[in-house]
Amino acid sequence: MSEFQTRVLELVSIVPRGKVTTYKELAWAAGRPRAYRAMANALAKNPCPIKIPCHRVVRSDGKIGGYKLGMRQKVKLLVAEGIEIKGGKVDLARYLFRY
Repeated sequence: MSEFQTRVLELVSIVPRGKVTTYKELAWAAGRPRAYRAMANALAKNPCPIKIPCHRVVRSDGKIGGYKLGMRQKVKLLVAEGIEIKGGKVDLARYLFRY
C-alpha cells in the first residue's frame, strides 16, 4: 500500500460513528484537494472495510456513492450507525464530519 493510500485510510479512521465525510473533504484533509478519484481508488483498496470505516465517505451532494462491499451493505452500515438516508442521500448539514 502506498504512503498516500495509508494516509487516506488513517483519515477515514478518524470519522466518528454516526458521521460521514465526503470524498472532497477527505481530499482536502489529505492535502490533495482535487484528488477525488484518487480518494475513491485508495478506499477501494481498503484491506479491512468494516474496521477502517470507508463506508462513512459519501459524495459531496450527499448521495451514497460506491463501496467495496456494495451499496446495499454501505446503506445498512450507515443506518446501523444512526444515519438517516432519504431519497438515497445523507443530510450533510446534520451528519457531516469536517477535519
